[in-house]
Amino acid sequence: MNVGGAIRALISFLIFVVLHYTLRPLLGWRAPMDFLVLALLLASVRVRPATAAVIGFVLGLVSDSLAPDALGAGAIAMTVVGFGASYLKAVFFADNLVLNAFFFFLGKWVFDILYFIGEQRVHGVELVQQLLLWSPLSAAVTAAVGVLLLFIMRPLLEPTPA
Repeated sequence: MNVGGAIRALISFLIFVVLHYTLRPLLGWRAPMDFLVLALLLASVRVRPATAAVIGFVLGLVSDSLAPDALGAGAIAMTVVGFGASYLKAVFFADNLVLNAFFFFLGKWVFDILYFIGEQRVHGVELVQQLLLWSPLSAAVTAAVGVLLLFIMRPLLEPTPA
Protein backbone atom coordinates (compact mmCIF):
# COMPACT_ATOMS: atom_id res chain seq x y z
CA MET A 1 0.00 0.00 0.00
CA ASN A 2 1.37 3.38 -0.95
CA VAL A 3 1.28 6.49 1.22
CA GLY A 4 -1.83 7.89 -0.47
CA GLY A 5 -3.69 4.62 0.05
CA ALA A 6 -2.66 4.52 3.69
CA ILE A 7 -3.87 8.09 4.24
CA ARG A 8 -7.21 7.35 2.53
CA ALA A 9 -7.63 4.18 4.63
CA LEU A 10 -6.86 6.14 7.81
CA ILE A 11 -9.37 8.85 6.86
CA SER A 12 -12.09 6.27 6.21
CA PHE A 13 -11.25 4.54 9.52
CA LEU A 14 -11.59 7.83 11.38
CA ILE A 15 -14.89 8.60 9.61
CA PHE A 16 -16.32 5.30 10.86
CA VAL A 17 -15.10 5.93 14.41
CA VAL A 18 -16.62 9.43 14.40
CA LEU A 19 -19.91 8.03 13.06
CA HIS A 20 -19.96 5.47 15.86
CA TYR A 21 -19.77 8.08 18.58
CA THR A 22 -21.96 10.73 16.91
CA LEU A 23 -24.68 9.09 14.77
CA ARG A 24 -25.22 5.83 16.66
CA PRO A 25 -26.23 7.44 20.01
CA LEU A 26 -28.70 9.69 18.20
CA LEU A 27 -30.59 6.74 16.73
CA GLY A 28 -30.95 4.74 19.96
CA TRP A 29 -32.07 1.54 18.25
CA ARG A 30 -32.43 -1.81 20.04
CA ALA A 31 -30.39 -3.44 17.27
CA PRO A 32 -27.88 -0.67 16.49
CA MET A 33 -25.30 -0.59 13.74
CA ASP A 34 -21.70 -0.89 14.90
CA PHE A 35 -19.41 1.48 13.04
CA LEU A 36 -16.41 0.38 15.15
CA VAL A 37 -16.70 -3.18 13.85
CA LEU A 38 -17.00 -1.82 10.30
CA ALA A 39 -13.91 0.33 10.83
CA LEU A 40 -12.03 -2.67 12.20
CA LEU A 41 -13.09 -4.93 9.33
CA LEU A 42 -12.12 -2.39 6.68
CA ALA A 43 -8.76 -1.80 8.35
CA SER A 44 -8.12 -5.51 8.94
CA VAL A 45 -8.36 -6.46 5.29
CA ARG A 46 -5.58 -4.00 4.50
CA VAL A 47 -3.01 -5.16 7.07
CA ARG A 48 -1.42 -8.37 8.30
CA PRO A 49 -3.21 -10.49 10.94
CA ALA A 50 -0.97 -9.44 13.85
CA THR A 51 -1.42 -5.75 13.05
CA ALA A 52 -5.18 -6.27 12.71
CA ALA A 53 -5.24 -7.95 16.12
CA VAL A 54 -3.42 -4.98 17.66
CA ILE A 55 -5.81 -2.52 15.99
CA GLY A 56 -8.75 -4.57 17.27
CA PHE A 57 -7.32 -4.73 20.77
CA VAL A 58 -6.74 -0.97 20.97
CA LEU A 59 -10.13 -0.18 19.44
CA GLY A 60 -11.85 -2.61 21.81
CA LEU A 61 -10.01 -1.25 24.83
CA VAL A 62 -10.98 2.32 23.92
CA SER A 63 -14.63 1.33 23.48
CA ASP A 64 -14.52 -0.68 26.73
CA SER A 65 -13.27 2.35 28.62
CA LEU A 66 -16.77 3.81 28.28
CA ALA A 67 -18.31 0.69 29.90
CA PRO A 68 -16.03 -0.26 32.80
CA ASP A 69 -18.36 -3.09 33.92
CA ALA A 70 -17.34 -5.11 30.87
CA LEU A 71 -13.73 -3.96 30.61
CA GLY A 72 -11.83 -6.39 28.41
CA ALA A 73 -14.76 -8.14 26.73
CA GLY A 74 -14.77 -5.75 23.77
CA ALA A 75 -10.98 -5.80 23.54
CA ILE A 76 -10.88 -9.58 23.32
CA ALA A 77 -13.78 -9.72 20.86
CA MET A 78 -12.30 -7.01 18.62
CA THR A 79 -8.90 -8.71 18.71
CA VAL A 80 -10.36 -12.02 17.54
CA VAL A 81 -12.53 -10.38 14.88
CA GLY A 82 -9.64 -8.25 13.58
CA PHE A 83 -7.27 -11.21 13.40
CA GLY A 84 -9.89 -13.43 11.74
CA ALA A 85 -10.88 -10.75 9.23
CA SER A 86 -7.28 -10.17 8.22
CA TYR A 87 -6.63 -13.90 7.97
CA LEU A 88 -9.72 -14.45 5.79
CA LYS A 89 -9.32 -11.34 3.62
CA ALA A 90 -8.34 -13.31 0.53
CA VAL A 91 -11.53 -15.35 0.72
CA PHE A 92 -14.11 -12.64 1.37
CA PHE A 93 -12.89 -9.20 0.44
CA ALA A 94 -13.61 -8.99 -3.25
CA ASP A 95 -15.27 -6.20 -5.17
CA ASN A 96 -18.67 -7.82 -4.61
CA LEU A 97 -21.18 -6.04 -2.42
CA VAL A 98 -22.99 -9.26 -1.46
CA LEU A 99 -19.74 -10.81 -0.19
CA ASN A 100 -18.91 -7.61 1.65
CA ALA A 101 -22.37 -7.60 3.26
CA PHE A 102 -21.88 -11.20 4.38
CA PHE A 103 -18.40 -10.32 5.66
CA PHE A 104 -19.78 -7.39 7.68
CA PHE A 105 -22.69 -9.48 8.99
CA LEU A 106 -20.44 -12.32 10.07
CA GLY A 107 -17.88 -9.98 11.67
CA LYS A 108 -20.51 -8.16 13.72
CA TRP A 109 -22.27 -11.36 14.79
CA VAL A 110 -19.03 -13.01 15.88
CA PHE A 111 -18.13 -9.84 17.79
CA ASP A 112 -21.48 -9.87 19.59
CA ILE A 113 -21.21 -13.57 20.47
CA LEU A 114 -17.74 -13.11 21.93
CA TYR A 115 -18.67 -9.87 23.66
CA PHE A 116 -21.83 -11.08 25.38
CA ILE A 117 -20.24 -14.33 26.49
CA GLY A 118 -17.15 -12.51 27.76
CA GLU A 119 -19.17 -9.76 29.42
CA GLN A 120 -21.12 -12.24 31.59
CA ARG A 121 -23.89 -9.76 32.41
CA VAL A 122 -26.59 -11.60 30.46
CA HIS A 123 -27.47 -15.20 31.36
CA GLY A 124 -29.87 -18.00 30.40
CA VAL A 125 -32.80 -17.30 28.12
CA GLU A 126 -31.89 -13.63 27.88
CA LEU A 127 -28.43 -14.56 26.52
CA VAL A 128 -29.93 -16.93 23.96
CA GLN A 129 -32.42 -14.24 22.92
CA GLN A 130 -29.62 -11.70 22.61
CA LEU A 131 -27.37 -14.00 20.57
CA LEU A 132 -30.05 -15.47 18.30
CA LEU A 133 -32.43 -12.54 17.85
CA TRP A 134 -30.95 -9.12 18.62
CA SER A 135 -27.36 -9.80 17.57
CA PRO A 136 -28.28 -11.07 14.08
CA LEU A 137 -30.62 -8.09 13.65
CA SER A 138 -27.84 -5.74 14.69
CA ALA A 139 -25.45 -7.57 12.37
CA ALA A 140 -27.90 -7.22 9.48
CA VAL A 141 -28.30 -3.48 10.11
CA THR A 142 -24.52 -3.13 10.39
CA ALA A 143 -24.03 -5.03 7.13
CA ALA A 144 -26.62 -2.90 5.32
CA VAL A 145 -25.10 0.35 6.57
CA GLY A 146 -21.59 -0.97 5.82
CA VAL A 147 -22.49 -1.75 2.22
CA LEU A 148 -24.18 1.63 1.84
CA LEU A 149 -21.14 3.44 3.23
CA LEU A 150 -18.82 1.27 1.14
CA PHE A 151 -20.79 2.31 -1.94
CA ILE A 152 -20.74 6.00 -0.93
CA MET A 153 -17.06 5.97 0.06
CA ARG A 154 -15.90 3.91 -2.94
CA PRO A 155 -13.66 6.70 -4.34
CA LEU A 156 -11.93 7.03 -0.98
CA LEU A 157 -11.43 3.29 -0.47
CA GLU A 158 -10.42 2.21 -3.98
CA PRO A 159 -6.73 1.74 -4.58
CA THR A 160 -5.27 4.09 -7.16
CA PRO A 161 -3.09 2.67 -9.93
CA ALA A 162 0.61 3.05 -9.17
